[in-house]
Amino acid sequence: MYNGNPYYYVQYVPMNPNIPYNPVPYQYVQRNQQQRPSVQTIMQTIRSQHGNLYTQLEQAGVNRQLIETFFFHVVNFTRNQANINQSASQIYTQFQRETPWFNLFVRSLNIPLSTIDRILTRVIEITLNILSDNQPGPGPTPSPGPGQRWADWESLGGTIIGAPTVSSWSPNRLDVFARGTDNALYHIWWDGSRWSNWENLGGVLTAPPAAVSWGPNRIDVFVWGTDNALYHKWWDGSRWNDWENLGGTLTSGPGVSSRRANQLDVFVRGSGNRLYKKTWNGASWEEWEDLGGNLNSEPASISWGPNRIDVFARGQNNDLIHKWWSNNNWSGWESLGGTLTSAPTVSSRRANHLDVFVRGTGNRLYKRSWNGSRWDSWESIGGNLTSAPAAVSWGPNRTDVFARGQNNDLVHTYQGR
Repeated sequence: MYNGNPYYYVQYVPMNPNIPYNPVPYQYVQRNQQQRPSVQTIMQTIRSQHGNLYTQLEQAGVNRQLIETFFFHVVNFTRNQANINQSASQIYTQFQRETPWFNLFVRSLNIPLSTIDRILTRVIEITLNILSDNQPGPGPTPSPGPGQRWADWESLGGTIIGAPTVSSWSPNRLDVFARGTDNALYHIWWDGSRWSNWENLGGVLTAPPAAVSWGPNRIDVFVWGTDNALYHKWWDGSRWNDWENLGGTLTSGPGVSSRRANQLDVFVRGSGNRLYKKTWNGASWEEWEDLGGNLNSEPASISWGPNRIDVFARGQNNDLIHKWWSNNNWSGWESLGGTLTSAPTVSSRRANHLDVFVRGTGNRLYKRSWNGSRWDSWESIGGNLTSAPAAVSWGPNRTDVFARGQNNDLVHTYQGR
């Protein structure tokens, strides 16, 4: 118990006396001079606001008392011993290193390690949010602040097949599209204050769709049809237009970006696993262009300027590969590493900035960013995805990511405001 002194005792007690361990019986921990919420206060917040974490572990066969013990230990470690300027994954790695008896105990229970790692990392993230007085809210409204922490995953319902896609035509506007169980195109949107119901836009899809907006109240959606051709449907500000057939021979779903108003660049994997592009130049559709490569997934593309396009895909080694258009020329392909278990997605918050998201090992969401001069290291954002992600940015400090969840529902997280 804290008695007003700048130091207090923390006692570590083994949860299973049959497992050898070498704890420090009592350890002095210096109290931060700035008042922080107590461990019990943080635990109460987790109980009241993040009950889904308990549910997920209970479904994995862990009883409530053990879950409380797990959460208490990582919260206590994060609050009293960790550097809160580190990421949650870094703190969890430190926790595992400094409490080896905990790892032994968890393994003895035959709990899926990927599940316990993901949930305990999330508990650390929540603790950091509370300690930073920057706890995220429940929906896509602005919260957490410019920066650093990702909101909890939320379910937006539905039953979808494969990955969703997302576009934004104004600040705080999101339009998400997905393939339904009847293979039709479905649409749900955030209007700045609430999520709509799902609407059925018809069609017969064979893969995830792709969507982009090149101006206010304009959306273009592309899909891979049953005859392997590219199909296009668009919202013109007042209604959805009928599907049009743009031809081609696709071997994947499409990706699409827009360099300027009334310009579209659609990318697909075609014969020979090569990248192909078809462009709407403002007046007509140009012929297909072969851009080469050896793709192992559908492509993803983004444009952050009128003469810039970046295209990404999963390569034959399951790595992230990248090709870009600049100064009227295409680069060669480069490998950005990683071990992808899905196609990538990409968003851009500002000129010369890219955020690439993938599903990686453990079905977690990973991000790698171009900061204007170099590629940052891979960052784990957690989650438990059953599809490739979809990402969009509607402001310089805001990114929204969607995917299919464990219940085949649409799930959503976001960063910034």
